[in-house]
Amino acid sequence: MTAYLIARIEVTDPEDYATYAAQTVALAEKAGGTFLVKGGPQSFVEGEGPGRHVVIAFPDAETARAWYDSPDYQAILPIALRASTRDIVIVEGI
Repeated sequence: MTAYLIARIEVTDPEDYATYAAQTVALAEKAGGTFLVKGGPQSFVEGEGPGRHVVIAFPDAETARAWYDSPDYQAILPIALRASTRDIVIVEGI
C-alpha cells in the first residue's frame, strides 16, 4: 500500500537548507520514492502552518522508513536539522 512521507518545515537558514534540499530528490528516487510536493506556493484554508510542505510517495511504509533510516539520507539529515525546524510523519494511503 502506498505510503506518504509528509514533512511540515520552517526553514531557518535558507542557504544551508538549499544544500540539503538539492540532494533529496535523487536519494528518494533511488529508494523508490516520488516527490509529489516540494515546497511551492501555498495558501492556508484553516489555521496556520510552516512555510514549506513536502510530500513523498513510497511503495509502502517500510520503504519510506528505510529511506529515512538509510546511510545516504542520514548523511544529509544534519544539514536539515540545523537549517530548519520540522515534523515528519509517514502515513499509509488508501
